[in-house]
Amino acid sequence: MIEVSNTSVPIVILQSAPSLQHGGLSVARTAGRLGIRVYWVHGQSRVPAASSRYVHETFSWNESAPAQVSAASLLDYSRQIGGESILIPVDDTAAIFLADQAEALRERFLFPNQPAGLARSLSSKKEMYLLCRQMGIPTPEVTFPKSGDEVAAFVETAVFPVALKRIAGWLPEHRAQESVTIANSPEELWEKYKKIENPGEPNAMLQEYIPGSPDSFWVFAGFFTNESECLVGFTGKKIRQSPPFRGVTTLGICLKNEMLEKTAIDFMRKVGYSGIVDMEYRYDRRDGQYKLLDVNPRIGAQFRLFVDSNGLDVVRAIYLYLTGQPVRPGTAREGRKWIVEQSDLMTSVRYGRLGKLTLMEWARSLRGIEEGAWFAWDDLAPFVAMSYTSFPKAVRKLKDRIEAVRVLRKRHPLR
Repeated sequence: MIEVSNTSVPIVILQSAPSLQHGGLSVARTAGRLGIRVYWVHGQSRVPAASSRYVHETFSWNESAPAQVSAASLLDYSRQIGGESILIPVDDTAAIFLADQAEALRERFLFPNQPAGLARSLSSKKEMYLLCRQMGIPTPEVTFPKSGDEVAAFVETAVFPVALKRIAGWLPEHRAQESVTIANSPEELWEKYKKIENPGEPNAMLQEYIPGSPDSFWVFAGFFTNESECLVGFTGKKIRQSPPFRGVTTLGICLKNEMLEKTAIDFMRKVGYSGIVDMEYRYDRRDGQYKLLDVNPRIGAQFRLFVDSNGLDVVRAIYLYLTGQPVRPGTAREGRKWIVEQSDLMTSVRYGRLGKLTLMEWARSLRGIEEGAWFAWDDLAPFVAMSYTSFPKAVRKLKDRIEAVRVLRKRHPLR
């Protein structure tokens, strides 16, 4: 099993928004179980995940403050903690902030040496697409409309469905919009384009939708050294996502895919990447290629899906590397499943309504789950807190749906 002889260097989790807080919770648990102190700098400290026994202390992050002021606050937090700390961003806003403020933050924080501007380029859907085209990396065809007229021209030859995405999803003014949505007709495309677009500052892209089954979505998670050497790398499938076919993993399985692994590692080496990365692909059965959908220059919320035979994951790998301890990878634990409990239950219902999941298939899919994003016997508080906040919301949604059905039946009574 993994050996960590020095656990004296703390980890600081940096997160801007309360969404996907189970990613930060997983960081706290995988580090805390080794005896590493974990601190959490969060846009909202009063969230269920922050109640973890493995979170030593939380600090606030005021996103509306200028970046230099936020960096100064982080440095002040580090002084309160004492000594240097390893800084791990867990969302796009945090990753971009770290990349932009790297020079100042290096005074008291440890993190990989990233080429200037690379994190921003990879986070931008447009810049990532251009990089893929430049380097011959398979990726879906994309159009970047600058006006309604260009959307109209696109519609004339478009093949539906079409995926709409935000180009720069980390910008605060765009967070209220859906990051990815699917349009099945020209009318639906227009309706959704108006919601996602920002007049005067184009932020929408129209992407070819790759057909295929729900299990054609793949993930690569890895850690690269300052020399862009991949110390640990894993591949796996998204069994279910929320929203279906276009969202974050709610149930995944670790599976070896040598072709995908090589493709991902080669791309990261070519761009000179260092640090933890999370990449999403979709297999295109039309030409037999794995096409890159997204690159997250940070840890992915589902990283605990991937644990090797030595108990190594990407967080433990980066900790060992940055503290000068040997990293000894084992073999990927194929077949390991990981689940986001409440999200997967809700999205399973949606898959069922779409005719993509039967009750028997759902039951079979739960076999082999080794770890949940929220539930853990040694750390129950976050699960209890999450359930307490999520249950009333679920009840309200159910009441709204029952009322909608009642109104519909009243307007159209059965004869």
